[in-house]
Amino acid sequence: MDGSDVVEITALTSIDEIDAQDWDRCADPEGAPGLAPENPFLTHRFLKALEDSRSVGRGSGWAPRHLAARLGGRVIGVMPLYAKGHSQGEYVFDHSWAHAYERAGGEYYPKLQGAVPFTPATGRRFLTAPGESTAAVVSALVQGAVQLAAGNGLSSLHVTFCTEEEWEMGAEIGLLQRTGEQFHWKNRGYADFEAFLGDLSSRKRKNIRRERREAAASGLEIRALTGDDLRPEHWDAFWRFYQDTGSRKWGSPYLTRDFFNRVQESLRDDVLLVLAERDGRPVAGALNFIGRRSLFGRYWGCTEHHPCLHFELCYYRAIDFAIARGLETVEAGAQGEHKLARGYLPVKTHSLHWIGEPSFRRAVAEYLEAEREAVGDEIAWLSERSPFRKSDLTREIEEHD
Repeated sequence: MDGSDVVEITALTSIDEIDAQDWDRCADPEGAPGLAPENPFLTHRFLKALEDSRSVGRGSGWAPRHLAARLGGRVIGVMPLYAKGHSQGEYVFDHSWAHAYERAGGEYYPKLQGAVPFTPATGRRFLTAPGESTAAVVSALVQGAVQLAAGNGLSSLHVTFCTEEEWEMGAEIGLLQRTGEQFHWKNRGYADFEAFLGDLSSRKRKNIRRERREAAASGLEIRALTGDDLRPEHWDAFWRFYQDTGSRKWGSPYLTRDFFNRVQESLRDDVLLVLAERDGRPVAGALNFIGRRSLFGRYWGCTEHHPCLHFELCYYRAIDFAIARGLETVEAGAQGEHKLARGYLPVKTHSLHWIGEPSFRRAVAEYLEAEREAVGDEIAWLSERSPFRKSDLTREIEEHD
Protein backbone atom coordinates (compact mmCIF):
# COMPACT_ATOMS: atom_id res chain seq x y z
CA MET A 1 0.00 0.00 0.00
CA ASP A 2 1.50 3.34 -1.06
CA GLY A 3 -0.92 5.57 0.80
CA SER A 4 -2.69 6.78 -2.33
CA ASP A 5 -5.93 5.17 -1.12
CA VAL A 6 -5.84 6.89 2.29
CA VAL A 7 -8.11 9.91 2.75
CA GLU A 8 -6.28 12.83 4.33
CA ILE A 9 -8.36 15.29 6.38
CA THR A 10 -7.07 18.84 6.87
CA ALA A 11 -8.58 21.55 9.08
CA LEU A 12 -8.52 25.04 7.53
CA THR A 13 -8.51 28.23 9.59
CA SER A 14 -9.72 30.27 6.60
CA ILE A 15 -11.73 29.57 3.47
CA ASP A 16 -8.82 31.18 1.59
CA GLU A 17 -6.71 28.11 2.41
CA ILE A 18 -8.53 26.13 -0.27
CA ASP A 19 -8.92 26.98 -3.94
CA ALA A 20 -12.36 28.38 -4.74
CA GLN A 21 -12.79 26.00 -7.69
CA ASP A 22 -11.98 22.97 -5.53
CA TRP A 23 -14.49 24.08 -2.89
CA ASP A 24 -17.24 24.92 -5.37
CA ARG A 25 -16.83 21.61 -7.25
CA CYS A 26 -17.80 19.91 -3.99
CA ALA A 27 -20.45 22.44 -3.00
CA ASP A 28 -22.17 22.27 -6.39
CA PRO A 29 -21.19 19.09 -8.30
CA GLU A 30 -23.77 19.83 -11.02
CA GLY A 31 -22.75 23.46 -11.41
CA ALA A 32 -22.01 25.03 -14.76
CA PRO A 33 -21.35 28.55 -16.05
CA GLY A 34 -24.54 30.59 -16.15
CA LEU A 35 -26.40 28.40 -13.66
CA ALA A 36 -27.48 29.70 -10.30
CA PRO A 37 -25.73 27.81 -7.49
CA GLU A 38 -27.58 24.88 -6.00
CA ASN A 39 -27.23 26.54 -2.59
CA PRO A 40 -25.73 30.05 -2.55
CA PHE A 41 -24.77 29.82 1.12
CA LEU A 42 -22.35 26.97 0.47
CA THR A 43 -20.37 28.76 -2.22
CA HIS A 44 -16.79 29.78 -1.58
CA ARG A 45 -17.72 33.42 -2.29
CA PHE A 46 -20.44 33.48 0.37
CA LEU A 47 -18.26 31.97 3.09
CA LYS A 48 -15.39 34.24 2.04
CA ALA A 49 -17.66 37.28 2.32
CA LEU A 50 -18.47 36.29 5.91
CA GLU A 51 -14.78 35.93 6.76
CA ASP A 52 -13.45 38.94 4.86
CA SER A 53 -16.10 41.18 6.40
CA ARG A 54 -15.24 39.87 9.88
CA SER A 55 -18.81 38.75 10.42
CA VAL A 56 -17.12 35.50 11.49
CA GLY A 57 -13.61 35.02 12.82
CA ARG A 58 -11.78 36.76 15.64
CA GLY A 59 -14.11 38.22 18.26
CA SER A 60 -17.30 36.75 16.75
CA GLY A 61 -17.36 33.37 18.48
CA TRP A 62 -17.25 31.68 15.05
CA ALA A 63 -13.69 30.48 14.33
CA PRO A 64 -13.37 28.75 10.91
CA ARG A 65 -12.18 25.14 11.03
CA HIS A 66 -13.37 23.99 7.63
CA LEU A 67 -12.41 20.45 6.66
CA ALA A 68 -10.92 19.33 3.35
CA ALA A 69 -10.73 15.64 2.43
CA ARG A 70 -8.04 14.69 -0.10
CA LEU A 71 -7.32 11.41 -1.81
CA GLY A 72 -4.08 11.17 -3.74
CA GLY A 73 -3.72 14.93 -3.48
CA ARG A 74 -7.07 15.83 -5.05
CA VAL A 75 -9.93 17.35 -3.05
CA ILE A 76 -12.80 14.87 -2.81
CA GLY A 77 -14.87 16.60 -0.12
CA VAL A 78 -15.14 19.65 2.11
CA MET A 79 -17.18 20.70 5.13
CA PRO A 80 -18.05 24.18 6.46
CA LEU A 81 -17.05 23.92 10.11
CA TYR A 82 -16.54 26.37 12.98
CA ALA A 83 -15.30 26.28 16.56
CA LYS A 84 -18.01 28.06 18.55
CA GLY A 85 -17.65 29.94 21.80
CA HIS A 86 -21.43 30.33 22.23
CA SER A 87 -24.70 29.09 20.72
CA GLN A 88 -25.78 32.30 18.97
CA GLY A 89 -26.73 32.48 15.29
CA GLU A 90 -27.46 28.76 14.90
CA TYR A 91 -31.31 28.47 15.05
CA VAL A 92 -31.08 24.90 16.38
CA PHE A 93 -31.12 25.63 20.07
CA ASP A 94 -28.87 23.78 22.51
CA HIS A 95 -28.70 26.37 25.32
CA SER A 96 -30.37 23.95 27.74
CA TRP A 97 -27.77 21.31 26.88
CA ALA A 98 -24.99 23.78 27.61
CA HIS A 99 -26.51 24.75 30.96
CA ALA A 100 -26.98 21.11 32.00
CA TYR A 101 -23.45 20.19 30.92
CA GLU A 102 -21.94 23.07 32.86
CA ARG A 103 -24.07 22.41 35.97
CA ALA A 104 -22.58 18.91 35.96
CA GLY A 105 -19.09 20.44 36.04
CA GLY A 106 -18.17 20.27 32.35
CA GLU A 107 -17.20 22.94 29.83
CA TYR A 108 -19.62 22.92 26.93
CA TYR A 109 -17.81 25.62 24.98
CA PRO A 110 -16.00 25.65 22.69
CA LYS A 111 -17.81 23.17 20.49
CA LEU A 112 -17.72 22.41 16.76
CA GLN A 113 -20.53 23.53 14.47
CA GLY A 114 -20.99 22.18 10.93
CA ALA A 115 -23.18 24.93 9.50
CA VAL A 116 -23.43 28.14 7.54
CA PRO A 117 -23.32 30.95 10.12
CA PHE A 118 -26.58 32.81 10.80
CA THR A 119 -28.36 30.81 8.08
CA PRO A 120 -31.23 28.44 8.96
CA ALA A 121 -31.46 27.00 5.46
CA THR A 122 -31.24 23.32 4.63
CA GLY A 123 -28.29 22.27 2.50
CA ARG A 124 -25.59 19.64 2.26
CA ARG A 125 -22.94 19.85 4.96
CA PHE A 126 -20.66 17.05 3.79
CA LEU A 127 -19.84 18.39 0.35
CA THR A 128 -18.70 15.72 -2.10
CA ALA A 129 -16.84 16.25 -5.37
CA PRO A 130 -18.49 14.89 -8.54
CA GLY A 131 -17.71 11.25 -9.21
CA GLU A 132 -16.83 10.46 -5.60
CA SER A 133 -18.70 8.15 -3.23
CA THR A 134 -20.98 10.27 -1.07
CA ALA A 135 -21.06 7.65 1.69
CA ALA A 136 -17.25 7.38 1.80
CA VAL A 137 -16.77 11.15 1.89
CA VAL A 138 -19.43 11.65 4.57
CA SER A 139 -17.78 8.95 6.69
CA ALA A 140 -14.32 10.51 6.27
CA LEU A 141 -15.52 14.02 7.11
CA VAL A 142 -17.52 12.86 10.14
CA GLN A 143 -14.49 10.96 11.44
CA GLY A 144 -12.30 13.99 10.84
CA ALA A 145 -14.69 16.34 12.64
CA VAL A 146 -15.10 14.00 15.62
CA GLN A 147 -11.34 13.51 15.87
CA LEU A 148 -10.85 17.28 15.74
CA ALA A 149 -13.35 17.74 18.57
CA ALA A 150 -12.08 14.88 20.74
CA GLY A 151 -8.42 15.67 20.12
CA ASN A 152 -8.91 19.23 21.31
CA GLY A 153 -11.07 18.38 24.29
CA LEU A 154 -14.22 19.90 22.82
CA SER A 155 -17.53 18.76 24.22
CA SER A 156 -19.47 18.18 21.04
CA LEU A 157 -20.06 18.42 17.30
CA HIS A 158 -23.30 19.72 15.81
CA VAL A 159 -24.20 19.52 12.12
CA THR A 160 -27.27 21.67 11.61
CA PHE A 161 -29.75 22.05 8.74
CA CYS A 162 -28.23 19.10 6.89
CA THR A 163 -30.16 17.17 4.25
CA GLU A 164 -32.34 14.22 5.16
CA GLU A 165 -29.99 11.91 3.25
CA GLU A 166 -27.02 13.11 5.32
CA TRP A 167 -29.14 12.78 8.47
CA GLU A 168 -29.72 9.13 7.72
CA MET A 169 -26.07 8.50 6.83
CA GLY A 170 -24.93 10.21 10.01
CA ALA A 171 -27.16 8.00 12.14
CA GLU A 172 -25.60 4.92 10.56
CA ILE A 173 -22.16 6.23 11.58
CA GLY A 174 -23.37 6.79 15.16
CA LEU A 175 -24.40 10.46 15.32
CA LEU A 176 -27.54 11.52 17.18
CA GLN A 177 -30.49 12.66 15.11
CA ARG A 178 -32.56 15.77 15.74
CA THR A 179 -35.51 17.25 13.87
CA GLY A 180 -37.04 20.70 13.79
CA GLU A 181 -39.70 22.54 11.84
CA GLN A 182 -39.87 25.26 9.23
CA PHE A 183 -42.44 26.55 6.75
CA HIS A 184 -41.75 26.30 3.02
CA TRP A 185 -43.83 27.28 0.00
CA LYS A 186 -44.06 24.67 -2.77
CA ASN A 187 -44.48 25.52 -6.43
CA ARG A 188 -46.90 23.19 -8.25
CA GLY A 189 -46.12 24.62 -11.64
CA TYR A 190 -48.22 27.75 -11.10
CA ALA A 191 -48.54 30.10 -14.05
CA ASP A 192 -48.93 33.11 -11.75
CA PHE A 193 -49.91 34.19 -8.25
CA GLU A 194 -53.62 33.90 -9.04
CA ALA A 195 -53.13 30.25 -9.98
CA PHE A 196 -51.55 29.68 -6.57
CA LEU A 197 -54.48 31.42 -4.88
CA GLY A 198 -56.82 29.11 -6.77
CA ASP A 199 -55.43 26.18 -4.78
CA LEU A 200 -56.37 27.76 -1.44
CA SER A 201 -59.60 27.60 0.47
CA SER A 202 -61.93 30.48 -0.22
CA ARG A 203 -61.38 32.08 3.20
CA LYS A 204 -57.58 31.98 2.97
CA ARG A 205 -57.66 33.24 -0.62
CA LYS A 206 -59.77 36.23 0.39
CA ASN A 207 -57.49 36.97 3.34
CA ILE A 208 -54.35 37.06 1.18
CA ARG A 209 -56.04 39.32 -1.37
CA ARG A 210 -57.09 41.63 1.46
CA GLU A 211 -53.52 41.74 2.84
CA ARG A 212 -52.09 42.57 -0.57
CA ARG A 213 -54.65 45.39 -0.99
CA GLU A 214 -53.73 46.79 2.43
CA ALA A 215 -50.03 46.71 1.57
CA ALA A 216 -50.73 48.48 -1.74
CA ALA A 217 -52.76 51.13 0.11
CA SER A 218 -49.53 52.37 1.70
CA GLY A 219 -48.80 54.09 -1.61
CA LEU A 220 -45.25 52.72 -1.66
CA GLU A 221 -43.53 51.61 -4.84
CA ILE A 222 -42.21 48.06 -4.51
CA ARG A 223 -39.24 46.96 -6.59
CA ALA A 224 -37.53 43.58 -6.88
CA LEU A 225 -33.82 44.05 -7.59
CA THR A 226 -31.11 41.55 -8.49
CA GLY A 227 -27.78 41.49 -10.30
CA ASP A 228 -26.61 44.74 -11.85
CA ASP A 229 -29.81 46.53 -10.81
CA LEU A 230 -28.42 46.56 -7.27
CA ARG A 231 -26.45 49.64 -6.27
CA PRO A 232 -24.36 50.52 -3.19
CA GLU A 233 -27.03 52.95 -2.01
CA HIS A 234 -29.52 50.08 -1.80
CA TRP A 235 -27.22 48.40 0.73
CA ASP A 236 -26.94 51.63 2.71
CA ALA A 237 -30.72 51.53 3.10
CA PHE A 238 -30.89 47.84 3.85
CA TRP A 239 -28.16 48.15 6.49
CA ARG A 240 -30.44 50.54 8.38
CA PHE A 241 -33.28 48.02 8.18
CA TYR A 242 -31.02 45.16 9.23
CA GLN A 243 -29.61 47.05 12.21
CA ASP A 244 -33.10 47.81 13.50
CA THR A 245 -34.28 44.20 13.17
CA GLY A 246 -31.02 42.78 14.51
CA SER A 247 -30.99 44.95 17.61
CA ARG A 248 -34.55 43.94 18.43
CA LYS A 249 -34.09 40.19 17.79
CA TRP A 250 -30.51 39.43 18.80
CA GLY A 251 -29.30 42.45 20.76
CA SER A 252 -26.71 43.27 18.12
CA PRO A 253 -26.56 42.44 14.40
CA TYR A 254 -24.62 39.31 13.42
CA LEU A 255 -23.40 40.68 10.10
CA THR A 256 -21.11 43.66 9.68
CA ARG A 257 -21.77 46.54 7.30
CA ASP A 258 -18.86 45.36 5.17
CA PHE A 259 -20.60 42.05 4.53
CA PHE A 260 -23.16 43.85 2.38
CA ASN A 261 -20.35 45.54 0.45
CA ARG A 262 -18.98 42.05 -0.27
CA VAL A 263 -22.43 40.94 -1.39
CA GLN A 264 -22.52 43.80 -3.87
CA GLU A 265 -19.05 42.87 -5.17
CA SER A 266 -19.33 39.11 -5.55
CA LEU A 267 -22.86 37.90 -4.72
CA ARG A 268 -25.28 40.35 -6.33
CA ASP A 269 -26.36 37.79 -8.95
CA ASP A 270 -27.28 35.48 -6.04
CA VAL A 271 -29.49 38.08 -4.38
CA LEU A 272 -33.08 39.27 -4.64
CA LEU A 273 -33.62 42.49 -2.71
CA VAL A 274 -37.25 43.60 -2.49
CA LEU A 275 -37.51 47.28 -1.57
CA ALA A 276 -40.51 49.45 -0.73
CA GLU A 277 -39.84 53.09 -1.60
CA ARG A 278 -41.50 56.41 -0.92
CA ASP A 279 -40.57 59.04 -3.50
CA GLY A 280 -37.50 57.01 -4.42
CA ARG A 281 -36.35 56.57 -0.79
CA PRO A 282 -36.34 52.98 0.55
CA VAL A 283 -38.39 52.59 3.72
CA ALA A 284 -38.55 48.78 3.96
CA GLY A 285 -36.79 45.81 2.45
CA ALA A 286 -36.53 42.03 2.35
CA LEU A 287 -33.32 40.20 1.43
CA ASN A 288 -33.43 36.82 -0.32
CA PHE A 289 -30.77 34.56 -1.82
CA ILE A 290 -31.40 32.72 -5.07
CA GLY A 291 -30.60 29.04 -5.51
CA ARG A 292 -31.05 26.85 -8.54
CA ARG A 293 -34.29 25.38 -7.22
CA SER A 294 -35.15 27.51 -4.19
CA LEU A 295 -35.45 31.08 -3.04
CA PHE A 296 -34.18 31.60 0.51
CA GLY A 297 -35.71 34.41 2.53
CA ARG A 298 -33.24 35.86 5.03
CA TYR A 299 -33.74 39.35 6.47
CA TRP A 300 -36.40 42.01 6.69
CA GLY A 301 -36.52 45.49 8.16
CA CYS A 302 -38.22 48.87 7.84
CA THR A 303 -38.20 52.49 8.93
CA GLU A 304 -41.92 52.97 8.25
CA HIS A 305 -44.59 50.60 9.51
CA HIS A 306 -47.58 49.82 7.29
CA PRO A 307 -50.27 47.13 7.57
CA CYS A 308 -49.33 43.87 5.85
CA LEU A 309 -46.16 45.31 4.26
CA HIS A 310 -44.05 42.59 5.91
CA PHE A 311 -46.25 39.87 4.38
CA GLU A 312 -46.12 41.51 0.96
CA LEU A 313 -42.34 41.95 0.80
CA CYS A 314 -41.25 38.76 2.55
CA TYR A 315 -43.84 36.20 1.46
CA TYR A 316 -45.94 37.28 -1.49
CA ARG A 317 -43.21 38.95 -3.55
CA ALA A 318 -41.02 35.91 -2.89
CA ILE A 319 -43.76 33.69 -4.32
CA ASP A 320 -44.12 36.01 -7.33
CA PHE A 321 -40.38 35.73 -8.01
CA ALA A 322 -40.29 31.95 -7.55
CA ILE A 323 -43.16 31.47 -10.00
CA ALA A 324 -41.53 33.76 -12.57
CA ARG A 325 -38.19 31.93 -12.24
CA GLY A 326 -39.72 28.46 -12.13
CA LEU A 327 -38.22 27.78 -8.70
CA GLU A 328 -39.54 24.80 -6.75
CA THR A 329 -39.64 26.21 -3.24
CA VAL A 330 -39.42 29.32 -1.12
CA GLU A 331 -37.77 28.80 2.26
CA ALA A 332 -38.92 31.63 4.46
CA GLY A 333 -36.44 31.15 7.31
CA ALA A 334 -36.85 30.03 10.88
CA GLN A 335 -40.06 29.72 12.90
CA GLY A 336 -43.38 31.43 12.28
CA GLU A 337 -46.68 29.54 12.33
CA HIS A 338 -48.24 32.69 10.83
CA LYS A 339 -46.67 31.58 7.53
CA LEU A 340 -49.10 28.66 7.33
CA ALA A 341 -52.07 30.90 6.51
CA ARG A 342 -50.02 32.39 3.66
CA GLY A 343 -49.39 29.11 1.85
CA TYR A 344 -46.16 28.02 3.53
CA LEU A 345 -46.44 24.45 4.80
CA PRO A 346 -44.62 22.79 7.72
CA VAL A 347 -41.63 20.60 6.86
CA LYS A 348 -39.01 18.84 8.95
CA THR A 349 -35.48 20.12 9.29
CA HIS A 350 -32.61 17.86 10.30
CA SER A 351 -29.42 18.00 12.36
CA LEU A 352 -26.78 15.58 13.66
CA HIS A 353 -24.92 15.63 16.95
CA TRP A 354 -21.90 13.98 18.58
CA ILE A 355 -21.28 14.35 22.30
CA GLY A 356 -18.07 13.08 23.80
CA GLU A 357 -19.17 12.44 27.39
CA PRO A 358 -21.03 9.05 27.42
CA SER A 359 -23.57 9.72 30.19
CA PHE A 360 -24.51 13.13 28.79
CA ARG A 361 -24.77 11.60 25.32
CA ARG A 362 -27.28 9.05 26.63
CA ALA A 363 -29.37 11.77 28.27
CA VAL A 364 -29.44 13.84 25.08
CA ALA A 365 -30.32 10.75 23.02
CA GLU A 366 -33.37 10.13 25.21
CA TYR A 367 -34.42 13.76 24.92
CA LEU A 368 -34.05 13.73 21.13
CA GLU A 369 -36.19 10.63 20.79
CA ALA A 370 -39.06 12.36 22.57
CA GLU A 371 -38.46 15.61 20.70
CA ARG A 372 -38.58 13.90 17.29
CA GLU A 373 -41.95 12.42 18.16
CA ALA A 374 -43.26 15.80 19.34
CA VAL A 375 -42.05 17.53 16.16
CA GLY A 376 -43.74 14.88 14.02
CA ASP A 377 -47.00 15.31 15.93
CA GLU A 378 -46.89 19.10 15.57
CA ILE A 379 -46.25 18.94 11.83
CA ALA A 380 -49.16 16.53 11.42
CA TRP A 381 -51.41 18.83 13.48
CA LEU A 382 -50.40 21.89 11.46
CA SER A 383 -50.80 20.05 8.16
CA GLU A 384 -54.42 19.35 9.05
CA ARG A 385 -54.87 23.12 9.22
CA SER A 386 -53.36 23.79 5.82
CA PRO A 387 -54.80 26.73 3.87
CA PHE A 388 -55.15 24.54 0.79
CA ARG A 389 -58.43 23.09 -0.33
CA LYS A 390 -59.21 19.68 1.12
CA SER A 391 -58.23 17.68 -1.96
CA ASP A 392 -54.92 19.56 -2.09
CA LEU A 393 -54.39 19.10 1.65
CA THR A 394 -54.55 15.32 1.26
CA ARG A 395 -51.94 15.46 -1.47
CA GLU A 396 -49.62 17.69 0.59
CA ILE A 397 -49.80 15.39 3.62
CA GLU A 398 -48.95 12.40 1.46
CA GLU A 399 -45.99 14.24 -0.05
CA HIS A 400 -44.55 15.03 3.39
CA ASP A 401 -45.04 11.51 4.82
